[in-house]
Amino acid sequence: MYITCLDMEGVLVPEIWIAFADATGIPELRRTTRDEPDYDKLMRFRLEILKEHGLGLKEIQDTIATIDPLPGAKEFLDELRSFTQVIILSDTFEQFAQPLMKKLGWPTLFCNTLEVAPNGEITGFRMRCPQSKLTTVKALQSMGYDTIAAGDSFNDLGMIQASKAGFLFKSTDQIKADHPELPAYEAFDDLLTAIRRAMD
Repeated sequence: MYITCLDMEGVLVPEIWIAFADATGIPELRRTTRDEPDYDKLMRFRLEILKEHGLGLKEIQDTIATIDPLPGAKEFLDELRSFTQVIILSDTFEQFAQPLMKKLGWPTLFCNTLEVAPNGEITGFRMRCPQSKLTTVKALQSMGYDTIAAGDSFNDLGMIQASKAGFLFKSTDQIKADHPELPAYEAFDDLLTAIRRAMD
């Protein structure tokens, strides 16, 4: 019995923070988990910049409303869900993800939540659990599932390496170079084929 676990940003949809950086003209916000392995450090850095510029949840949600899934992502997910259970494991937040999940046909998503003041200021964030992707994969395995995982960033490596089969998808040259043992793909069709093979 298999469950396929996918990262969201960079794999199925564009990076939200990069889109927001472009929309606001704040280049520092382009920094993502592809650049910074420590997610807690990354989020605190982002919240400081938001505060400094007087930006809150509404401004980010306005940008998210303009984001569409990557070309072919919904078709890939639809096909994948026709032969295996799929969970999207993301370090994003409920307040960001909902409109994107709608565009992807409401797949199952495990993510985190933001702490937001009445005036819309993002004051903090609550992670579901430590190392949420790896912890979730291990929990699924403890229930008798074999996991297959794919992602693009540092924070995906734990779940990819712990799974029966794991793949890098649309990752960086540096991560691919650091982990030559992990098959790396750029096209949804190739990833779909690899997942099918892993389940045979």
